[in-house]
Amino acid sequence: MLSKIASTFSNCFKIPELKSRIVFTLVVLAICRLISMVPIPGLDGAALAQFAKENAAQANSLVGLYSLFTGGAFEQCAVGALGIMPYISATIIIQLLTAVLPQLSKLAREEGGRAKMIQYGRYLTVLLCLGQGLFMAFGWEHPTKIPGFSNFPGKLVLAENLMWYRFQTVIILTTATLLLMWLGEQITERGIGNGVSLVITIGIVAQFPQAGQVLHTMFFPPEGVQRQFNLLHGAALVLLLLAVVAGVIAVTQAQRKIPVQYAQRAVGRKVYAGGQSFMPLRVNYAGVMPVIFAQAILMFPSLIALEIGSRFDLKFFQELARLLQEGSALYLILYGFMILFFSYFWVATQFNELQIADDLKKHGGYVPGVRPGQATSDFLHQTMSRITLAGAVFLTVIAVIPILMRNLLNIDFHVAQFFGGTSMLITVGVMLDTMRQMESHLLMRHYDGFLKKGRLKGRF
Repeated sequence: MLSKIASTFSNCFKIPELKSRIVFTLVVLAICRLISMVPIPGLDGAALAQFAKENAAQANSLVGLYSLFTGGAFEQCAVGALGIMPYISATIIIQLLTAVLPQLSKLAREEGGRAKMIQYGRYLTVLLCLGQGLFMAFGWEHPTKIPGFSNFPGKLVLAENLMWYRFQTVIILTTATLLLMWLGEQITERGIGNGVSLVITIGIVAQFPQAGQVLHTMFFPPEGVQRQFNLLHGAALVLLLLAVVAGVIAVTQAQRKIPVQYAQRAVGRKVYAGGQSFMPLRVNYAGVMPVIFAQAILMFPSLIALEIGSRFDLKFFQELARLLQEGSALYLILYGFMILFFSYFWVATQFNELQIADDLKKHGGYVPGVRPGQATSDFLHQTMSRITLAGAVFLTVIAVIPILMRNLLNIDFHVAQFFGGTSMLITVGVMLDTMRQMESHLLMRHYDGFLKKGRLKGRF
């Protein structure tokens, strides 16, 4: 199995076009990592990075989630501290507005409308970068107010002119995000895989060395520290990792195939013969978005309640903040329900069964045993609702695993995050998509793919 995969990777470099695409992708990703390490002038990024390293237990806060997508750029006060997330947020906002506003929905279906939508997303990215960059500049001025850095000693801002510091910081952060956006688009066009997704993934993978260091300390602690984990725990972690990866691959590629029959039809003087095809409905249609939404939203109530309770000495809000802390029973219940809600919310806004049924009817297609039109729309709605429930339950289980590992087994955040949650879902999904594109290039040149039988399929 491993020799087959190694042989396949070696075949990738025998195809000149694929080789150039792979090398181009690796070079651009190296530039992206460089952007996340170059510090912003006027900031003591080394001090904040050292504090974050020594206080790794604080990483399960809002900063920990944000740092996951920026590859640790925030703790280093790097020029890429905003990462690619403003562009992702702008794209999500445009997608949601397309489902709500008829004007945007009509524009998306017109010729050249998709390019216009991308342009709107870029404009919105600039606005989000300016707002988030200014907010981040203010946060670095008062690092003790940042969640997770309340005990930070000293100050980060070394510049004397605060107005000039704020201006240059906002411009640098915005420019770096736009550069990352452009580099991601270049990977998609000239490289291999989805560029923006790879930029996020390389930031997650960049934390592997730190996780490996923490893992080594867990099993081989320094002298004078009692060892809490043994080889049995190590074997259990390996089995859990294999099970999580296998489950993510299975559900990511799982589809419900709806058979579609096309009747014979005549267009002008041409007669098109009928045929049979299928419509693939993904089980995990929403991807990682419900987990991101639920995790981001649930962080704010606890912070707000803690701030109100400590400022006005209100025990009710202090107790509420304790109940809403990550890992509590109430938090896990709300977390699961919010993942379920956002899974259906994303499907409701992005999966338009009325348009699909109408398009099938226009092209002479129908689902066997189901009437065209409204009946087909109802059938697709019911089918998608059932398989979305299975995908949402799976997402909940995967998202809860790292939280349980941290709270029940006292495993460090840097290690636990790679056993589930957003990091595992994003990494496995992006790697599958990249390998699928590489395999398509191999099969076109009559080389074997990554699997001995068949190819990487999107079904089970």
